[in-house]
Amino acid sequence: MKFLILCLGNIGPEYADTRHNVGFMVGDYLARKFEAAPWALGRHAFTTEIKHKGKTFVLVKPTTYMNLSGKAAAHWLSTLKLEKEQLLVVTDDLALPFGKLRLKGKGSAGGQNGLKHIQETLGSDEYARLRFGIDSSFSKGRQVDYVLSPFSADELIDLPLRLEKAADAVLAFGTLGIERAMNVVNVK
Repeated sequence: MKFLILCLGNIGPEYADTRHNVGFMVGDYLARKFEAAPWALGRHAFTTEIKHKGKTFVLVKPTTYMNLSGKAAAHWLSTLKLEKEQLLVVTDDLALPFGKLRLKGKGSAGGQNGLKHIQETLGSDEYARLRFGIDSSFSKGRQVDYVLSPFSADELIDLPLRLEKAADAVLAFGTLGIERAMNVVNVK
């Protein structure tokens, strides 16, 4: 069984360590943990793959920038001949406290432009998403500056553990299925 793990973020060194790139960070964590081949540049994305418990996880970091993530989702689903049920999108979420994870099998974009474009491109909100909380500690009108800023010193202390938990959630999606994985990941 194969899964497409679409790790959202923006390419370029100016975005590398920003809150908006936490999806990329989860993908990088998994690639390091499983000693994956180096990321290869393909159409609309950098890709690599890992194997875990007989499952293959194709990790994809779109090169389309966040707001056009649907291009990468559609291309790689088609290229790998996978169904939407085999797709998991990993993204940041302002509505969740820092490091809090929320796994869902479907749902609204919740104002997240990457998810919005994926839904428009796929014509459906019926795909799994793992939201990684980045909190909403910004002044009115400063949302863009906030998501494109680095994590705070306190957040950086906890970030490795939070990335590990997010990586475990990705693996649970593939090995347990969405319903059982949600029961594991979404505990309070």
